[in-house]
Amino acid sequence: MALILKTLDADAPDFASELRTALAWDTLSSPEIEKRVNEILQDVKKRGDEAVVHWTRTFDKVDVASVAGLKISPDRMQASLRNLPAAQADALRTSAERIRRYHEKQLQVSWRYTDADGSSFGQQITPLDRVGMYVPGGKASYPSTVLMDAIPAKVAGVKEIIATLPTPNGVVNELVLAALALAEIDQVFTVGGAQAIAALAYGTATIPAVDKIVGPGNIYVATAKKAVFGQVGIDMVAGPSEILVICDGQTDPDWIAMDLFSQAEHDEDAQSILVCPDAGFLGKVQASMDRLLPGMERSAIIASSLARRGMFIKVKDLAAAAAVCNLVAPEHLELSVADPEALLPLIRHAGAIFMGRYTSEALGDYCAGPSHVLPTSGTARFSSALGVYDFQKRSSVIYCSADTAGQLAKPTSVLARAESLTAHARSAELRDKHWKF
Repeated sequence: MALILKTLDADAPDFASELRTALAWDTLSSPEIEKRVNEILQDVKKRGDEAVVHWTRTFDKVDVASVAGLKISPDRMQASLRNLPAAQADALRTSAERIRRYHEKQLQVSWRYTDADGSSFGQQITPLDRVGMYVPGGKASYPSTVLMDAIPAKVAGVKEIIATLPTPNGVVNELVLAALALAEIDQVFTVGGAQAIAALAYGTATIPAVDKIVGPGNIYVATAKKAVFGQVGIDMVAGPSEILVICDGQTDPDWIAMDLFSQAEHDEDAQSILVCPDAGFLGKVQASMDRLLPGMERSAIIASSLARRGMFIKVKDLAAAAAVCNLVAPEHLELSVADPEALLPLIRHAGAIFMGRYTSEALGDYCAGPSHVLPTSGTARFSSALGVYDFQKRSSVIYCSADTAGQLAKPTSVLARAESLTAHARSAELRDKHWKF
């Protein structure tokens, strides 16, 4: 059976409204889910370890006497790393090294400048003390995400990383444990769902409270992260994975078909979009997808994703393709064109940009180096890929000499009194030896 993708024409008068409809994704959970999540959060906040054990037994069917029984020892993780097939171990190490090398370029440092009178101003950069990392388990296990989340934090200088991961029926993913070992995670607990987020946010007798929680999860995890934001920081509330490919019609259509499949295979809600000025090429990609789909391990998921949310978009030229991209603000953008550098300045909104025909998005998911933790659902309009800067804080540093304090006293006083904040004004005025009272 042939795949039938929605096809839009960017020159059509109703294109903008059709595109909005096709992109629409409700990231809000239902009232029922919010109620259940809040029940779990409050229970863990009140009962701590006892509640964590209860909910882990309820949802993951793991029966232990205490949270201590849910902790994975460093020796256990190191054993997983040692026992990996050589090819997998080498791939993990290659990925880890490239991720580390890339993120070392992002490291921010403290800075100061000094005025002629000795006053100085600047910024002090400090890492977060403790970060919580939620590692997906069960239906989806991603050792690559462990590296993408943890290594930027380590580069930033985070003192301690606490990881939680669900292990339904007690089944542990050995590759994930190996990645945790390679990333040098400090403590790991086999706890998942909203109860893991609650434990990380509020702390229990056994699981330390953290300053920020990162890592993807299901709707319960996402809802819990939103609920605890403010108590702790979070990276983002991620929606389904998405890719937008801009192609000039000269790339092998099989390559493009497989790139679209690469996001569609995540789940039925993932979104794959091809934007091209060549209508004939869209037909070629369609034929490639029909031919290649039966050989895919997740063919049913791919077919469902493309049928529900996949799109072909016909544009008049590559500049128009860039304009479409900026409307979508995709998580992943491939510029599969002859001169991607010429097109790059036109791109304003995208989580990650993959340049040229040979740079498939899949390389970025694993081994290129930049983090694959990216903004989804149009949030690339105002947010960025997870990076070292997400694990560093910036404190303003202000030192005023007596002369500078005097110079700033008058404008400070004027503005403070205009806002009826007299104590602010007097605080500044008292430090000016020339002030007339």
